[in-house]
Parts: sequence; C-alpha cells; structure tokens
Amino acid sequence: MNAPFRTLPVCLFLLLSAQGQAAPPAAAPKPGPARSVSGPTDAERYARRCQSQTAQRIARPQGTMLWGTKRGWDPEKQTEERTSVLVSVALDAPRQAEDGVTGLRFENGRLWAVPPPETRATVSDVVGTVLQGTASDGKPVEVAICGAEPAADDPTRVFYRIEAWTPVAREWENPCVALDRSPAPRALAVGGVWDASGAHADAADRVTFACENGAISKCILWGYAPWASRDGKSLAGLHQACTRLARADYCGNGRSHTRQDTTIDIYDRMGVLERATEVTREWDPAKGSFEAAWAPDGATCLSRTRDGRALDVILQECPGRFQADTADARDEGEVCTVRRGDVKPGATLLRNLSYGPPKAEPARVQ
Repeated sequence: MNAPFRTLPVCLFLLLSAQGQAAPPAAAPKPGPARSVSGPTDAERYARRCQSQTAQRIARPQGTMLWGTKRGWDPEKQTEERTSVLVSVALDAPRQAEDGVTGLRFENGRLWAVPPPETRATVSDVVGTVLQGTASDGKPVEVAICGAEPAADDPTRVFYRIEAWTPVAREWENPCVALDRSPAPRALAVGGVWDASGAHADAADRVTFACENGAISKCILWGYAPWASRDGKSLAGLHQACTRLARADYCGNGRSHTRQDTTIDIYDRMGVLERATEVTREWDPAKGSFEAAWAPDGATCLSRTRDGRALDVILQECPGRFQADTADARDEGEVCTVRRGDVKPGATLLRNLSYGPPKAEPARVQ
C-alpha cells in the first residue's frame, strides 16, 4: 500500500476529490440498426450499449447505500433498502466481447481480458464487454463496460463506467445512483459478492461493481482496499468492517441507521487512519464523541446511535446481541453503553466518532 493515511474526517454522502474526476469515457461502438417493433434482438441491443439513450435518473436516497446501485428500475415502485438492480457479475462466458476474448480476470481491483492480447495488455481491453449479472432478486441482468479510467491520484485503481439493460425502459442505463456531486457515478470492481445482510462471500468467478456513492466503494477510497495489505496483514477485514461502519449497520443485518450528509471520524488499530486532532472545514474534534466500535459483522460496542434514535430501537432490532456494559472505558473517551458478549479479543478493527444529536435522551438498557 502507498504512504499511510493520517486522519480522515469523512462525509458519508460522498468522497470524491477533484483528482478522482474522470477523463472522457472510451469511444463506444457505433449504433446498430433500428429496433424492431417487438423489441430489439441481441445484436441490436448490444450495438446500442454505451450510447446513453436514457437520461440519467437523479435520486437522493436517505441513508447510506451498500452497493451504491438503484434499488429497482421502476421509480414508481417502493423497494426495500436491501435490494439492488445489480449485485454481482460473472466473469466467464461474456454475452458480448471483442474478438478472441473468452472471459475476464479480476486481480487487485482491475479487470483484464482473457486471453490477453498479443500486444501489451491495457485496462481498456475490457471496454465493450457485456457480462451476465445478477440482481438481488436473483434475476439476470446484462451489464456493459463502457469505459475504464485509472484514477488520477492512484493509477493502480481503475474506475469503470457501466450500463445495464433495464427491462422497464428497454434501454441501457447506468445502474449507479446519482447524487448532486456525482451526476454520472462510476464503479470499482471488487472481488466477491455482498448479500442483503451486508455479508461478503468470496467467489473466484464473480465480482461486484461497487458504485462511487455506495459504502463498498467509499471504504476503498478511504484507504481500506480489500486486496491490499499493511505490514503483511490483509485489509480485507477492515474493509468489511468499514462497510458496516459507513452505514451504521449496528446489528450486522444490512440495515442502515444514518442520514445523508452525516460526518464521522474513523480510526483503526492498524494505523491506516488515525483519529483526527485538528479542526477542519468538515470536522471539529471538540464536537465529536465516541459512537461505536466495529468488526466485519457489525458493531462490537455502542455508545449511542448516529441518527439520534433511541438505543432501545437497536436492541429490539437484534435482541440478545448487546448487553449493558459495566466495564471501564478502554481508551480515552471510548465509553460503551452496550457491548457484545460473543466477540473475541482483537475482533474490533475500527472505531468512529460522530456528532451526537443535540438533545439526546438518556439510553435505557434493559
């Protein structure tokens, strides 16, 4: 991993630097013949990929997303927060690819064509490929890679511009949720699959396209790339713990308990991020207080909730998970109200501070 991060007060709604802004996407294939009345054939559909026929739908979701993707294609239908139009994609047997390409390979955050070209392989070799993806309801969804752009601040990290075929509009559309600061969000490729509970599972032949406005992608940008290591130790566990922390997923069940535009301070036991000590435009350490400690499966101890709701609500959501904590503070200011009893020593990987609610009522623990 490159030079260590020092401090990082984090705005949950977005972490995009000017350096991360993308270059123009790679040239797209030329349009094919017009659609038939009964619907486009495969050849016609693939020819229309990466053409941006459909205007980007702007969404301003409350809370923090996991994948950063839309919950459903039909904006008129109410969908549960733990659903997604795209959960993962298969790397083998692409539906459409350049001549000679039989599949893709994932390595350290990048996708490569298989077999590699006779000349020097580049990240753009995968552009134009259509992969078979899966939505959270198990239905298939085709995903086209429309651009591959190395980040300006870290050329080893590649952003992908993707589109998915939506059966509602019958067009190719960016499945990533757009926010004001990121009207055309890109995605990072991350190994494995996340399910509705927020749990991650390794899968050699599948990757997740993590959109910029989702927790999976944000945690990578904050320094916790799951394929990276520090002092010989993998950061995969810290990344997974970060996805729980970013969404305030205390119970480890995939449900978030935060609001958009919430600022937090993250620090970890490995020194990737350290606790902030200086006042910045985004963060004032004097106003922050300890919120929770985190493991890959959720919070290990909890002082209070991030969004100000009563602690009883969390205890009822995951009964038996937390018990009243009578131990002394483990570190300066880290006083827990409730703590898990099933956590082994050393399981806690991350901690965070946040601004508490203005007039929070005392927590009641039963």
